[in-house]
Amino acid sequence: MIHNFENKTVVIFGASQGIGLASAHKFCEYGAHVFLAARSLSVIEKEANRLTNLGYKASALSCDISQFKSVEACIEEATKNSNLDFVINSAGTIDPLSTLIDSDPAAWAHAVDVNVKGAYHAIRASAPVMRSQGFGTIVSLSSGAANSVLEGWSHYCSTKAAAKKLTEVANKELSQYNINVIGLSPGTVATKMMAKIRDAKINVVSNLDWSAHISPEAVAIALAYLCGPDGKKFAGTDFSLKTEEGKNLVGLNKLGAIE
Repeated sequence: MIHNFENKTVVIFGASQGIGLASAHKFCEYGAHVFLAARSLSVIEKEANRLTNLGYKASALSCDISQFKSVEACIEEATKNSNLDFVINSAGTIDPLSTLIDSDPAAWAHAVDVNVKGAYHAIRASAPVMRSQGFGTIVSLSSGAANSVLEGWSHYCSTKAAAKKLTEVANKELSQYNINVIGLSPGTVATKMMAKIRDAKINVVSNLDWSAHISPEAVAIALAYLCGPDGKKFAGTDFSLKTEEGKNLVGLNKLGAIE
């Protein structure tokens, strides 16, 4: 499924690696002006330059998703000369991987700052701009952990459950302004985060064979689908890539992109 995102602007939080970086490349391929946002400015500047040299439109923005002013500044910079069509929030943390009783309270709180507050910050900073222009789509990376009970993941299950509910409430409030707020639950993905989970050996997810994980590029294709005209029907929900129906809808099985 090829999308035409010419003259569209997308801000991607967590764009320095994994799903976020793959999404930056995919949205560039589809013609969008992509703003890569992350704390690792040197990394995203290198990637933005690489994409620009390939003939795409890409810019780097230093951003800490856990700090609202930082997120707000990113949105302001990205919309100086254009509308804000899409926001992708792929920023997230799996730390601390430990049982609740052994967890570091500061690290646990940081997970809340990134996974819950970060999702709120992305929506809160983007929604006023989208309301003013009369349209927009915000997609947050969700997880099956939002509906699961997994040992060693008290922080991740809790924060993803909260973020899922935030998506539902945000869409209920913002749909009247033609703003779609959507969650994407991709299943397990072959990223550095998943390698950390594998090495932790803390629950059943750690024991999954690496071949069971889909690629970040596959998730990027699904994100583009949700930002396209068919995404609206999934507003306020968690779209799942773990089902054959979901994979078929975004075209992954046809493309062979789930390998």
